[in-house]
Amino acid sequence: MAAGGVVELLILQPTPFCNIDCDYCYLPDRGVRTKMRPEVARAAARQVAEAGLLGPRLSVVWHAGEPLTAGVSAFEELVGAVNEAVPPGTEVTHHVQTNATLISEPWCQLFQRAGIRIGVSLDGPAFLHDAHRRTRSGRGTHERTMAGVRALTDHALTFHAIAVLTESSLDYPDEFYDFFRSLPVTLLGLNVEEIEGRTHRSSLQSLSIRPRYRRFLTRLFQRTGGDGFALRVREFDSALGAVRLSAGPPQTVWDQQNRPWSIVSVDCAGRYTTFSPELLGLPWGDDTFALGNVLDTPITEAAGSERFGRLAREIAAGVEACRQKCEYFPYCGGGAPVNKYAENGSFASTETLFCTLSRKMILDVVAEELVSASRSRLRTRA
Repeated sequence: MAAGGVVELLILQPTPFCNIDCDYCYLPDRGVRTKMRPEVARAAARQVAEAGLLGPRLSVVWHAGEPLTAGVSAFEELVGAVNEAVPPGTEVTHHVQTNATLISEPWCQLFQRAGIRIGVSLDGPAFLHDAHRRTRSGRGTHERTMAGVRALTDHALTFHAIAVLTESSLDYPDEFYDFFRSLPVTLLGLNVEEIEGRTHRSSLQSLSIRPRYRRFLTRLFQRTGGDGFALRVREFDSALGAVRLSAGPPQTVWDQQNRPWSIVSVDCAGRYTTFSPELLGLPWGDDTFALGNVLDTPITEAAGSERFGRLAREIAAGVEACRQKCEYFPYCGGGAPVNKYAENGSFASTETLFCTLSRKMILDVVAEELVSASRSRLRTRA
């Protein structure tokens, strides 16, 4: 393959604009109303195909900004443009990550018609969600998000949810669990409040927070496991998988964010990059991380550039440093480059707040709870 590897995720930004104003959002341009044109979406898919990066399946994720602000007709055009450009032999699945406040009958019909998979950004019960996910006038958005969730449910549309954990969440693991358990959620993802982009601090960064965070994870895992994992949590699934792998021959779980061209991210104007999707909106010295534009720069050309080479070398150096220094490397595969860059100022670095909270502590909690459960069963049998 010309550029090497296979694209697992093609992330497209229909617009940087967002209709709400979450206080932890890392996006710098969410007040800009520019929209992606169909020719840009078409060119993005064509570039990936012409670079020899397509496998049997391609996941297209519409994200960054609030995708639904593009409008139903315009969004359907974008989806159609991508589908037209992907050659036969590759199955395309479209995903949209939304705050759900704009979901309506026409949107539900489009989701059904196009087979679009849905992710809803939802931080839990209203008192947690509305603490951070507000409108520009300061009003909570929970009620509007839940109206969107009800519309999805009424149309028998399944969805996964992503919740951002902040300090506000840590004392309420049971309320958090009970809320999501009451919804028809297929999978729950836990995103910690990150230091990234325009967000220069996290309410979770203090060392004094760690015991509370650990107690939250422990209780949440106990509730999910105690209920037969009726509510699946993405991070717990990954940790359980790592524990199972550790019982067999040595293996490493690779992070697609530090593998070149596993992810291709394209903004609404057509600028693209690879590795961590969030890099696309960040400055890199006096420039940006964009490697080209899908309208005029073939991926094969970008893959052979000194600019890409420098980025790939620095990220690889960070992965190797993790391999040499961190006992958790087989679980995480070297971590997300964007977090290293945002927190440490260098890709060629190791530990971050993100990996401590989202990888190390989760694996520790799951492993400890499994050991505790095993010992309890042995005592019961004795």
